[in-house]
Amino acid sequence: MVADLPDAVLFTCNYNRVRSPMAEALFKRFYGTRAYVDSCGLKPDPAGEGIDPFVVAVMDEMGVDVAAHQPKTFDELEDDSFDVVVSLTPEAQHRAVELSRDRAVEIEYWPTHDPTLVNDGSRDAMMAAYREVRDTLSAAIRARFGTPSTFGG
Repeated sequence: MVADLPDAVLFTCNYNRVRSPMAEALFKRFYGTRAYVDSCGLKPDPAGEGIDPFVVAVMDEMGVDVAAHQPKTFDELEDDSFDVVVSLTPEAQHRAVELSRDRAVEIEYWPTHDPTLVNDGSRDAMMAAYREVRDTLSAAIRARFGTPSTFGG
């Protein structure tokens, strides 16, 4: 059961290509349209590559399509009125604190491993690292925002 779901949640990381879009998609999957959710990064997508292909692959394993996600920065948000801002990197946490200086917003920091740092060259190792981040975020979202309810109970 979802208890006291905030009206609007923002997930932030460095480039909005890996961790924050995963968290946004998971939140949408669990709670649908019962709360507004968005994600952003501190910096523009460095090479204009869009969402990380490993994110697309591990989210697809759950039946969640994130291929159309376009990375954006704090400055590109359509709205910046959020009840909860969850930072997934130390750098994003600093920006979130700045954002909250003159607003009533809860700022949370969930240190989240960067799976792009796994560099052993193996696709299996990369997929395992991305799955670990996906599953960690999934558990944290459920713990923070409540067990998603299903139709009929």
